[in-house]
Amino acid sequence: MRALVIGASGGIGTALCAALQAQGAEVTALSRSQDGLDVTDADSVAQHLGALEGPFHRVLVVTGALEIDGMGPEKALKHLEPEAMLAQFKLNAMGPALVLRHAADLLPRDKPAVLGVMSARVGSIGDNRAGGWHSYRAAKAALNQFLRGAAIELGRTHKQTICVALHPGTVQTDLTRKYLGRHPAVPPAEAAANLLRVIDGLRPEDSGGFFDWAGKPIPW
Repeated sequence: MRALVIGASGGIGTALCAALQAQGAEVTALSRSQDGLDVTDADSVAQHLGALEGPFHRVLVVTGALEIDGMGPEKALKHLEPEAMLAQFKLNAMGPALVLRHAADLLPRDKPAVLGVMSARVGSIGDNRAGGWHSYRAAKAALNQFLRGAAIELGRTHKQTICVALHPGTVQTDLTRKYLGRHPAVPPAEAAANLLRVIDGLRPEDSGGFFDWAGKPIPW
């Protein structure tokens, strides 16, 4: 099995690479810090992904951030700032969407494959009962719509590809350290194991879905 992990230098990405390699997969790892891949730049995405030789049976996109340039999630609408909002959409929605733009060239047309993109439960409109975190929530909701559309489009040409949004749960990384107080969290290695277990259990009819770390569907 060949796997591509985009965002491989982060906590979850590093753990996913290690877990996939432990399964015997041939892993290609890409990230901004190690390879110069900037998912928010269309030319950078085209250059890096265009240089790859597919197909990959697992394509996992684990880019994104809760806090960008020191701007954390808003607690109320009055805290919304245009630049912070745009930064959230650029990294958490547009970035993965630019990767999806090249998905058809990365995946096999005639064999089973999984394209999984890390979303977040807070991106669920139906599950939003607390409010707040407006820009991050909205960016992840936009990402979910991109995933849903990609699943439909890929289903026409890559009939054995399963395209899903995934929620890894709260993971103990540097990016989430200051937000861990209210939620139970797991180490990256455990999160990676959970995600791969979910991915390995997906069925063709799951394509276009949104699943948490335990494999349970999350409402849009």
